[in-house]
Amino acid sequence: MRKGKVLVVNCGSSSIKYSVFEAESIEEIAGGLLERIGSKSATLKHRVGSNSVALEIEARDHRQGLEQVLGILHGGEVKAVESLMEIIAVGHRVVHGGDTFFESTSIDERVLEAIKDWAELAPLHNPPNIAGIEAAQSLLPGIPQVAVFDTAFHQTMPEKAYIYPIPYELYKKHRIRRYGFHGTSHGYVAREAADTIGRPLEALKIVTCHLGNGCSVAAVRNGKSVDTSMGFTPLEGLVMGTRSGDIDPSIIFYMIDKEKLTAKEIENLLNRSSGLSGISGVSNDVRDIQREADGGNVRARLALEIFAYRAKKYVGAYAAAMGGLDAIVFTGGIGENDPTIRSMICADLEFLGVKLNGELNAIASRDAKVISSSDSPVKVLVIPTNEELVIAMETLRLVDDKA
Repeated sequence: MRKGKVLVVNCGSSSIKYSVFEAESIEEIAGGLLERIGSKSATLKHRVGSNSVALEIEARDHRQGLEQVLGILHGGEVKAVESLMEIIAVGHRVVHGGDTFFESTSIDERVLEAIKDWAELAPLHNPPNIAGIEAAQSLLPGIPQVAVFDTAFHQTMPEKAYIYPIPYELYKKHRIRRYGFHGTSHGYVAREAADTIGRPLEALKIVTCHLGNGCSVAAVRNGKSVDTSMGFTPLEGLVMGTRSGDIDPSIIFYMIDKEKLTAKEIENLLNRSSGLSGISGVSNDVRDIQREADGGNVRARLALEIFAYRAKKYVGAYAAAMGGLDAIVFTGGIGENDPTIRSMICADLEFLGVKLNGELNAIASRDAKVISSSDSPVKVLVIPTNEELVIAMETLRLVDDKA
């Protein structure tokens, strides 16, 4: 294992989330979040250990944003490195790798072009991922760059799970199939769950629920993904913050006729104006919706009920697909922090062997915890995801392999 630091970069449409890891110990030593890229006043929250700082900075685009992050890392009041030369590799989260990438990959010109080819299928994600890669290549020339794909974990799905019931020629011609996302998170929390309950991952049937602004459920049998709720794009599946999830495809044609919307306008509506936000009329944030629901807002309560109901249906479906169920894992911002949503999803699943412990569920924190009753045949867990750690480990593995 070589010495130095690994920088992990996760670029959103107007944000950069980053972490710095010691290469030898794989210990996170620093991290932060730059938000509101492109606005007049971007905000940067940076931490090293227990020390933190919050700044307003200028960040017109991702390149300037990453330049500001690198400046804070080695030249700010709270430094993570003495010199940028300590950074030996950069790992990037990339959402869509399609069927081109079955595992994490060192980035060269060919790989970057392939990532760009898949951008139209993840319009909210791949373009900023690409912007982050190009910014890092420019600002840290000669430093190895690695792409870790959300889709890679799900490449073990069988054909019966990923082929859509449309003319098969369209799959062969345009590669229209289920790909799945959040794979880095699903794989990590499944492994952590197995360790927590003291059973081999290879012997377990687990449903992992990654619930945040983007949401997906995965069926993990014997450590491998055999099905997942997101599909050709990250739009399919569960109700999400602003994404619709599953709908009748005919609704699209109906809206074209009745609302005179273009295909692009419908894409924007389903990706950016639907989901929890569209149902509640309040927000895409469950915390805001919960406050409104508690105050008697009927649409807010309905949004939460639909959200939990859709997730519950996927849990049941994946238990059937795997021929049984040993554990349910909650992760992501909502999954880790909202006991009400967890309780709503687990309600009426007693027939599967799910017995939630209300007291444990209420006090579950960011520490990994079993929140089911001691006599529950199916274990229910809250496992904080750590995609940055996985990206750092994958980055180092590829860099060391080439050394």
